[in-house]
Amino acid sequence: MLTRARTARFGSHYVDPQAEGADLVIAGQVAARGVVMVDGLTSRRAVLDFARRIMTLVPHPDSDPDGLTTIQNIGRASRQPGLAGLGSGELHAHTERSSVPRPPRLMLLVCLRPAASGGEVLLTDGRAVLEDLAATAPRAIETMSLRGTAFYGDGGGHPSRIFTPHGSSRISIRFRQDGLGQFSPLVSCFLPALGKAIAANEHAFALESGQGYLIDNARLLHARAAFLGPRLCVRALGMPSFPLPDGFSLGSAASGCRADATSGPAGVCGKPGSGATSNEGRKVR
Repeated sequence: MLTRARTARFGSHYVDPQAEGADLVIAGQVAARGVVMVDGLTSRRAVLDFARRIMTLVPHPDSDPDGLTTIQNIGRASRQPGLAGLGSGELHAHTERSSVPRPPRLMLLVCLRPAASGGEVLLTDGRAVLEDLAATAPRAIETMSLRGTAFYGDGGGHPSRIFTPHGSSRISIRFRQDGLGQFSPLVSCFLPALGKAIAANEHAFALESGQGYLIDNARLLHARAAFLGPRLCVRALGMPSFPLPDGFSLGSAASGCRADATSGPAGVCGKPGSGATSNEGRKVR
């Protein structure tokens, strides 16, 4: 579980990126917990140097020539599907770059200028979501693990699923809640239970200048509260420069997941018949 924090040290999830041996500590904490809080990165150059230490940068359609993406309010243009992160409104919990076949495994976001009010970061641990669903809606996990029951993006997007098993003991989560995510009727009726589990395990904290977080994008869902004022952040996406197994350990929380899960004749929430995933959408983000 994440620690609610509004201090520079972010509880036990904090690692000083300038400390001796920090990279090894960060690698271990990402593998074990999926999240690391950092500070002292008060310039774009400092963020870029740190990002290059821990990952191989992966470009984003909105990234700048240096590989980082400037995250700030761009006004009305942010109302387009997939651009909510570049607005000032609420940003729902999601997986970064869910519309590509292999999303970047790491995401680093650092605040360079905080909002006048609001703008809190919201993180949700996928393992906590699984544990919640295992207790409240176990059928949801199995159904959301079926291949082809989710589609992220437009015609050039990616058919997928919400939970992807990796062998018998690891799993990853991929999810988005805007117009670029469509779901088969097989799983649609389970989405309220998923939304409730995400909300119940969401943890909020404020970022001051130079503070940020690094997450395992296959485990943590990230979001943001609405804000006022000229908030400015920079984001790096990439593949880890350290070993990181596929997915995260699930223990016994989701025993219903099967590595060979495919969409079959189970139908809509156990009813006869089945539905197909829509390929409708717009721009791949």
